[in-house]
Amino acid sequence: MTAKWVAASVRSRAMVQRRVGSAGARELAARPTLESAIDALAISPYGHGVRSGQTLAQAQHAVVATTLWHSRVLAGWLPRGDARILRVLAGGFEVANVDERLREIDGGAPEPTFRLGGLATSWTMLSGAASAAEMRALLSRCAWGDPGSDTADGVRLGMRLSWAARVSASVPQARSWAAGAAALMVAREHLLDRSRIADSAALIATPLLGARWHGTSTLPDFADHVPTDAQWPFEQIDDPGDLWRAETSWWTRVAADGFTLLRQPLTTSDPVIGAVAVLAADAWLVRGALEVAARGGASTAHAMEAFDAVA
Repeated sequence: MTAKWVAASVRSRAMVQRRVGSAGARELAARPTLESAIDALAISPYGHGVRSGQTLAQAQHAVVATTLWHSRVLAGWLPRGDARILRVLAGGFEVANVDERLREIDGGAPEPTFRLGGLATSWTMLSGAASAAEMRALLSRCAWGDPGSDTADGVRLGMRLSWAARVSASVPQARSWAAGAAALMVAREHLLDRSRIADSAALIATPLLGARWHGTSTLPDFADHVPTDAQWPFEQIDDPGDLWRAETSWWTRVAADGFTLLRQPLTTSDPVIGAVAVLAADAWLVRGALEVAARGGASTAHAMEAFDAVA
């Protein structure tokens, strides 16, 4: 088994070299048109799915799909049974697929979903839901658990919080990421959107966030009333309108932690988890770069300034 982990870890370190990186992403963002950015990306490591002529949405989907493909490849290198680690981390792709199914149920045009293969949890079953209420019922019967709401928005939030809880429980190296992500989701609903969070959703988040945040009304107060390992995305942020900066901090921390994990012994799961984190952060950055290029790239000063703030 140790030999298999070494092989998977070596593969992980090599795979991380197939990223665009901050400098490369900024070059993409500075391109004057979306078309030129996509053409450049099509001959990069993201050429696995990115093709010239794609729309912004298609190219962004292909960027994320490439990250999923890397995870599926890594799963094939892991010792028998240990792919469950990557299955838990890949839960976000299944969440995205459910988002797409709910949008389609609401009348949206069908769009591509992610091909999870062996990393799927329950997508084959969930893909057949014909309403948000049915989606809730199906989730309740599988590892995702009851999202606590029959509404599309409620299902989305409950499922995301469930994913964070699963990551925290199953992947110790990612516990602080999961706690920070849950705090961001709840803060956005509670303080920015001023939406009441259903008791069932709050219960899902309790292992990560506790219950002291319920009566808070400001972001600093909220941060003070969640556990320490969930507070870190909010450092130097007081206004809920700046939660996008907290999200940027979250991705920056995930990438930095990922590089640290990559340097750990090859006989452990750390390099594999680190590679998944680094590649996911790179995909997030590249998606943003495409968005900026679509708005005019370097010719749009405020868009480049916003990108530089996250890169």
